[in-house]
Amino acid sequence: MTDALRNALTSVVGPLLRRPKRLQVAAICYRSESAGKKVLLITSRDSRRWVVPKGWPMDGYDAPGAAMQEAWEEAGVVEGNINREPVGTYDYDKQLDNGAEVPVETTVFTVEVKRLEDEFPEASERERKWVSPQEAAQLVEEPGLQEILRQL
Repeated sequence: MTDALRNALTSVVGPLLRRPKRLQVAAICYRSESAGKKVLLITSRDSRRWVVPKGWPMDGYDAPGAAMQEAWEEAGVVEGNINREPVGTYDYDKQLDNGAEVPVETTVFTVEVKRLEDEFPEASERERKWVSPQEAAQLVEEPGLQEILRQL
């Protein structure tokens, strides 16, 4: 392959084939106990792996508001104090319903949970549990999210 062709492939064709990252928001829900912070993890609906509530931006909500709405829909958080400044971001590849994978950049907010409900929109589709931030970091799969959890 000539240098000109290689250059054309890497500088012109390559970027056209790469999909831009899509954006999501996430909520690390926590409570303070005498032994330290506990983080609320939930299971994903499909693979049943441990995750934090997250989703796509929503019309009518800013990023922290959308993260709080996800915390309600997916984990039953009805009252909490959300930190309006993100604590970090992490990237992962999300598998869509059609089987395609898309790169996603997730902005993470923390929510100090004041009250949970047992009946919430996705209660029948998910499990939830409280764990230490260190245990949460071991249970989730995304390296960037693991690092954010370790820093709590």
